[in-house]
Parts: sequence; structure tokens; C-alpha cells
Amino acid sequence: MNLNELTIKEASEKLAKKEITSVELTEAVFNRIDKVESKVGSYITLCKEKALEMAKASDERRKTGKALSEIDGIPIAVKDLFLTKGVKTTAASKILDDFLPIHESTPTKKLWEAGAVLIGKTNLDQFAMGSSTETSAYNTSKEFDSTTRNPWNLENVPGGSSGGSAAAVAADECIAAIGTDTGGSIRQPASFCGITGLKPTYGRVSRFGVIAMASSLDQVGPMTKTVEDSAILLKYLSGWDKYDSTSSKKDVPDYAKLINKDIKGLKIGIPKEFFGEGLDPAVNKVIEEAVDQLKSLGAEVVDIPLPTARYALAVYYILMPAEVSSNLARFDGIRYGHSTIKKQENNQTLEEVYSKSRAEGFGSEAKRRIMLGSYVLSAGYYDAYYKKAQKVRTLVKKEFDEVFSKVDLIVAPVTPTPAFKFGEKVSDPLSMYLSDVMTVPANPAGLPAISIPAGFTENKLPVGMQLIGPMWGEQAILNAGCAFQDATDHHLKRPSL
Repeated sequence: MNLNELTIKEASEKLAKKEITSVELTEAVFNRIDKVESKVGSYITLCKEKALEMAKASDERRKTGKALSEIDGIPIAVKDLFLTKGVKTTAASKILDDFLPIHESTPTKKLWEAGAVLIGKTNLDQFAMGSSTETSAYNTSKEFDSTTRNPWNLENVPGGSSGGSAAAVAADECIAAIGTDTGGSIRQPASFCGITGLKPTYGRVSRFGVIAMASSLDQVGPMTKTVEDSAILLKYLSGWDKYDSTSSKKDVPDYAKLINKDIKGLKIGIPKEFFGEGLDPAVNKVIEEAVDQLKSLGAEVVDIPLPTARYALAVYYILMPAEVSSNLARFDGIRYGHSTIKKQENNQTLEEVYSKSRAEGFGSEAKRRIMLGSYVLSAGYYDAYYKKAQKVRTLVKKEFDEVFSKVDLIVAPVTPTPAFKFGEKVSDPLSMYLSDVMTVPANPAGLPAISIPAGFTENKLPVGMQLIGPMWGEQAILNAGCAFQDATDHHLKRPSL
């Protein structure tokens, strides 16, 4: 096995035994990037020099017996939505094309304080708005005229918005990655690319220094090769942060050490609303087989009703654009980022600077969501749309709470279809939005959810199984996910690029 193919757990053990060094591990990752990045296009920015410096520092610590943590020396990729001090951060938008942050996001700061190594910044849908990474302003694939590609089939999208992180993990261009999930942006690309992707409970991980899309929905999480790796990484990402008032002060468990793979008697709910019209038969077959596997491990499976969950997508596409409209107002061409002022155009009014800078800097999807959000927040429509959506959000959350009083976990597909072809949905926004119909409900409810490789279609495209837990129920979904991966080998398969 090549070093870049190792999991966090495997690499950590080899580093601890001094069988390998962090420099060797990091160089192996960059050798892999040299071989396949021109096809896959996972990264916007690579940090080879910085990464090797961090790796050398890690090796020096280990020589003196002062390793900072089990992830000390582990090469990790970061979605280009996290502020990284002194490293270009773009949110995949031209409006931030030359932005160098002067401080570090809390999640990445925690990783570096634990000794992790920054490989680079991965591609995404612009400002995390999209389900295919096609809305990125950066064409990162050198061999193809498109953005990031799915390593399992280069004609297919990797999913989004964390498509670059998912593709990098699947292609072994990093040992692990981090992403963000607002309506499925970790879980959907994880499913499309055949990796594990975890969205924690809202508030489990600080959002400070993560460029905001929709602040009441955004959550940071790990994207890894195994469930156990997600458990390891989650420990270092989690915890209260004085700079994020929505972060929780609840104690952070050592998730990986507490994993219990015995799921006998675990009560799992199957919501019929997630298995209806629009679900690809190939996806349905894989999920049914995965549920049978959970049954064989001793889990009890029962049907549950979630009738209000079908309104979650409509709620999401009212609340999310409203928050986008507010959050993106800061990108005005004055304080930072792209500005027509830099072109030294004469006689521009303030309004002209705003409108021209934004017209040139924002992509079409960002503009669409800003306009939708401004509309639902406008006088005369606020009560009809935004206020009503908030009320329905409360009902969705209440329904999940009631269900979790009867079952321990919920199992569902992650997406209605496997990864689709480039261009298939980009011209039809409504069709693209429906890609998130099964991941979205967990976000307005604030629940933890994970995508785990569950099998493949006849066309050799990965399919993910979604486990949804109650608030602060990360340990339960990690336990069930680990038990499933112990009994299957879907997560061990890798694309042949």
C-alpha cells in the first residue's frame, strides 16, 4: 500500500511506531497529486512548501517524544471556505480572488494546534452554493475544460458544495479533509465519491472564520476514508469557542475510543417519505441491501412516519437564500476582495462601485440566491415566506424529536441518484436543488448525520447510506457506521484513475 492510501488511524500508528515520518507521508501525498490532480482538479491552492515545513516540525516533535496528538503529522486538505492565515482563501469566487486572511478559522486552528499538516485548499461551489462544484469560478482540472471531477468516473460531477474535498479523499490526494454542510454539502459529495462524510450537530464545531453562507444552517465536519477516521477528526474539530456564540459548551467525547461496534438491539427507523417517487432504483437496491446488513448485525428496523420532512426542502430554499442575502452583503468592493476601484475607473459613485464590483465578482448562482433572499425578506413578503418558513422549520424539528423518542437512529438514502453527468442539471436550478432533498431535513433540525459508502451501481458509481441521529447523537451514528464498515468492504474500494 502506498503511504498516501493510509487512513488517519493507520498513518497515526505508523508515525507513533516511527515506521514512517510525516515528511515521507506528506511527500507521498504530493507525489499522488502530481500524478492525478491534472485529471481530478481537487485543489484551488496547493501549499507544498508550507506543508513540508509543518511535516518537518511534526517529525522533530516526535523525535523528542512531544507529539501533540494522534493527528500530529497527518496531511489534511481544507475546503477553500475556511480562513487560513497567509494562505489565499477564495470561497471559489472571483470576488475574493486575491484575499489573504490575516487570521485563522477556529476549526483549522485546532487542527494545526494538534499538529496536522495543511496540504492545500480544495475546490467547491462558489460560496458553497451548489450540489456539483460546477458553480466554482476556478477551472482546477488541467486536462479537462471543467471544474473538479469525480474520481470514479471523470465524466461525472463529484457533488457539492464540498466536491473538491470529497474528490481529494477518494483519489488519495490527502489522508483526510474537512468541509462544510449547509444542506448536504458534506454528505452528498461523500456519497457521490464513495467516502465517509459527517455533518455534526449544529453547534458542535465552531464556525468562526468559516465564510458564512447561511449561518443558522452551516456546520463544519470531517470527510474521511472511514467512519473511525471521522470519529478521530471530530474530536479535534469540536468544542466551545468564545468567538462563536452558537458553539456548544457540552463536553467533547473521545469519539473514536468510545466506539461500540455491537449494535444488537439498536432501533433504526426507516422513513417511507425518503423512499418514494424520484428515488433511482439502483440507489434503492443498494440501501435495501445495506439495511439488511444492519439487521444481520442485530439492529431492529421499523418503519416510521416523517410527513413534515417533505416540507424541509421548501423551508431550506426560503431561509437559506435569506441568510445568503444578508451574509454576502459584506462583499461590497470597498473593504476587501474584487473591486472596480482597483481599475482606477473615474467618476464612480458608491452605488456604481457596489453594483459593478458585485456584478463582476459574483457568479450566477450567488446572484440568484441573493435575489431570492432579498425578495423573501422584502416588505410585504417577509410574513408570507420567511416567517412562515421559520414556523414550519420548528414543526420539522419537533417531528424529528418525536421520532427519536421511539427510535435510536434513522436510515435513509443520501441522494435520489448516483453522481450525474456534467451539465446535466446546471441549466435547471430546480432540478439541481432537488439533489439535496434527502440531506436537507437534518440541517434545519440541527441534527447530526453521516454518509457511509454502502455499495455501487452497475455502472460502478458509489452510493452512500445516510444515518441520522438525535441532537448530540454523533456517538450513536459513529457506532453504527463502524459496525457496518467492519462487516462490509465498500469503503475499502478505490477508483482506478
